[in-house]
Amino acid sequence: MSPVLDFAKVSVVRGGTRILDQVDWVVQPDERWVVLGPNGAGKTTLLQVASAGLHPTTGTATLLGEQLGATDTAELKPRIGVASSALAKRIPGSESVLDVVLTAAYAVTGRWNETYEDVDLGRARMVLRDWRLDAFEERRFGSLSDGEQKRVQIARAVMTDPELLLLDEPAASLDLGAREDLLQLLGEYAAEPSAPAMVMVTHHVEEIPPGFTHALLLAGGSVRAAGRIGDVLTAENLSSTFGVPIVLTSEGGRYSARAA
Repeated sequence: MSPVLDFAKVSVVRGGTRILDQVDWVVQPDERWVVLGPNGAGKTTLLQVASAGLHPTTGTATLLGEQLGATDTAELKPRIGVASSALAKRIPGSESVLDVVLTAAYAVTGRWNETYEDVDLGRARMVLRDWRLDAFEERRFGSLSDGEQKRVQIARAVMTDPELLLLDEPAASLDLGAREDLLQLLGEYAAEPSAPAMVMVTHHVEEIPPGFTHALLLAGGSVRAAGRIGDVLTAENLSSTFGVPIVLTSEGGRYSARAA
């Protein structure tokens, strides 16, 4: 089994600041990773490299068997699904939910003169059903609640049947009900054998869906711990990563943390 993501000594330096520092990380096709760390840890930059949107300053980043800097990223990017607030800001508020998902086939964020076939429409409608959005097909993206918009972003990310799915804080800003609905859907999707490798960035252990298998803790651009989620998510590791004493509890595959 070849890894979908393989970082070897990856560093990213901007304006003399080292944002990522010698990151080693391997993700296999059947793994579901959560990336945790404080603000400024380098999580978003890590995802930018993982999505082929940013080349490392030093080190080697290999995505889906292709090394960044030695491959055509225009051909690589469609194989990677991404859901992020940055992408959401580029989606026109007037765009219908169906078109938001459908346009992923052309990697554009606004319907223009593209031509879609019946198979594309069928795929988009199936994805909307999977993410409980079929009733919103004709709704305008800008009229949706935060929770609904988050689900539309994820539906768009899986529209092209990616080999790697990257989620940047998908539960951020959601109320309790919307968060739990989303985490249930993500947990169900992660449990499907046909689902791609998944990487989800979050600040909070409470937002980790059930069924996620691995965790990476990042602080100051460096990996503090990485591996099986049960081995990595410990009070000691979280305390070191976030710089405060942490009490961690878990029940039924869900986690909760508070200051000691």
